[in-house]
Amino acid sequence: QVQLVESGGGLVQAGGSLRLSCAASGRTLSTYGMGWFRQAPGKEREFVAAISWSGGSTDYADSVKGRFTISRDNAKLFLQMNTLKPEDTAVYYCAAVRGGGARTRQFEYWGQGTQVTVSS
Repeated sequence: QVQLVESGGGLVQAGGSLRLSCAASGRTLSTYGMGWFRQAPGKEREFVAAISWSGGSTDYADSVKGRFTISRDNAKLFLQMNTLKPEDTAVYYCAAVRGGGARTRQFEYWGQGTQVTVSS
C-alpha cells in the first residue's frame, strides 16, 4: 500500500500563487506515474495535471495550461500554481500508479486532499 499525503493548500487572493506537495510515507515515488486532480463542492472530480514515472513527460488540463506546473523529484510530487483564479478553488488530490505515463488517467493510490481557496 502506498500512503500519499498532500500539503501546501491554503487561502490565497486571485492572482496569487501556491505550491502543493505530495509525498509517500516511507518509500520513493520514482517508479510511479503521478497526477493531480481537484474537486469543487457539488462538482465531479476533474483532471489537473500528470507526469510520467520518469518525469520526462507532462500533461495538463486546458483550464490550467500555462499557469500550473507539475514536477517531481525522487521523493515528492509538486504542483506550482500561479495566477490563481477563484474557479481554481477546490480540494486537490495527489494520485499515483505504478509505471504510469503522462497520459495515464486511472490511478491506484490517492491522498486525502488539501484545500485550495482563491478569493476574489
